[in-house]
Amino acid sequence: MKAYVIHENPDWYPPFAAAFEAEGVDHEPWLLGTGVLDLDAEPPRGVFWSRMSASAHTRGHGLAKDHTRSVLSWLEAHGRRVVNGRRVLELEMSKVDQLTALRAAGIEVPRTLAVVGPDALLQAAATLPTPFIAKHNQGGKGLGVALFDSVDAFAGHLADPDHQPPVDGITLLQEYLRATEPRITRVEVVDGEVVYALTADTARGGFELCPADACAVDGGPAAPSLFALREGFDHPVLKQYLDFARRHRIEVAGFEFVETTDGRLVTYDVNTNTNYNPEVEAAAPRSGPRQIARLLKRLIAEEENS
Repeated sequence: MKAYVIHENPDWYPPFAAAFEAEGVDHEPWLLGTGVLDLDAEPPRGVFWSRMSASAHTRGHGLAKDHTRSVLSWLEAHGRRVVNGRRVLELEMSKVDQLTALRAAGIEVPRTLAVVGPDALLQAAATLPTPFIAKHNQGGKGLGVALFDSVDAFAGHLADPDHQPPVDGITLLQEYLRATEPRITRVEVVDGEVVYALTADTARGGFELCPADACAVDGGPAAPSLFALREGFDHPVLKQYLDFARRHRIEVAGFEFVETTDGRLVTYDVNTNTNYNPEVEAAAPRSGPRQIARLLKRLIAEEENS
């Protein structure tokens, strides 16, 4: 029995493959986005880990998300063990889904307007204090995220011929969170435990803060990493994140937050196809990919013995 990894980007797979091999986990990547799904066939026996990305369409894999929806429905209908299953996929694909679920769990999130279609964007933006942020509801790597000092600046952005509307038609307009330091913090969670917390330098990285080598920001070989291990971080929000993950059956995730100048800790993202930064991995007491490999190894043993 093996682990099947559902995704669409081969560039992100090597660190996980290395962790699987180090832990003795037989594995097979399933690249989705094209092909045939025989609904009358039974899935292979095994454990399935879904790490489909909300930004798949930016890499030319526009059908991968709906393909994954179909595959996960098929797997779960046959009782297969899926890590980050069908419900978790929907959280990954929609920041509206994430923010409403976080708020319902008592976790503070940014003031947000979700605007469907382009017609009401300027009217909605005029109701927010400036500056404000606009971002795509479905995205990743900071897709479509920009800061605007005025509604006029936002209008100019929308009128630009290079403007890319959100793939699902939903734009989020959010309050700008003024940080005490130019950084965000990301808390990595695997199998009901906090693996570690890391920081990302927003002064240099802006909104594009994917930690993987495959989406590194250009800066030359001598440029310091945008990412660093946040040692000794202990806060009640960690328990909230673990409770949230358990309630929504999220087994692998990164929770991202900003600490603001007015004393708030505001969570703005739940990334359920989390990647890991090699410099942080080298400094951390535990490895994210190795923890995932151990999770899959345990689940495979449970399936074999069931």
